[in-house]
Amino acid sequence: MAASEATKRTIVRGCKYQAIARVVQHDEAKMAISQFIKCKENHKDIEILNQKAKIIRNRIHDNTFDKDMFAHNADYIECFANNWSQIVLPNADFLDAGKDSSIEINSVKVTIQIQFRLQRITKTNRARVGAGMLRYAKGKPLKEAVGKWQSAFLFGYLNETKLDDGLEVEQAMCITIDAFSGTVIPAPSDSLSRFKNMAAACATIAERWPNIKPPPNAVL
Repeated sequence: MAASEATKRTIVRGCKYQAIARVVQHDEAKMAISQFIKCKENHKDIEILNQKAKIIRNRIHDNTFDKDMFAHNADYIECFANNWSQIVLPNADFLDAGKDSSIEINSVKVTIQIQFRLQRITKTNRARVGAGMLRYAKGKPLKEAVGKWQSAFLFGYLNETKLDDGLEVEQAMCITIDAFSGTVIPAPSDSLSRFKNMAAACATIAERWPNIKPPPNAVL
């Protein structure tokens, strides 16, 4: 949503015609960081993360791809650890992410990977909930505009998928954490409007999907 029109077309085309080349994933880094965040007793000992990064970086590998993947995950964790002292998280309980459910928006299937969920009980004994996601790009911070769109989607997603009508999704607890900069970006005040704009974008994608052509020189 924060990209240029040309980039949006490239992203959508990439979703329809996915490359077969292996892509470096950050699953281990996300799991290590989310486990650290969920256990508040660990928050005073950042060496827990540094040791995890060291183990991943020094893991035995069979090929260059695996070596690079381990290094990327270790870099991810170390960067988060270096920024930990400035990361301000909501005052809430941190819970397991649970099973992520895809959501269909105007005929477009959208998948999501939540790293943890949040919950707090108000003075009137009402439960308010949220969720968190991690982002990391080596060498550059996450753009605030992108983080706001992601957190806004989290807010809309939780409202669409919550099973208990008594739960209230709180914008301040729908957060995107940039591991590179240590910035925590909560869902903005216009999140509902943003989610409607994302739904409209999905409708446009669904209409154009059959006519999206493969990239130049693609071998199908």
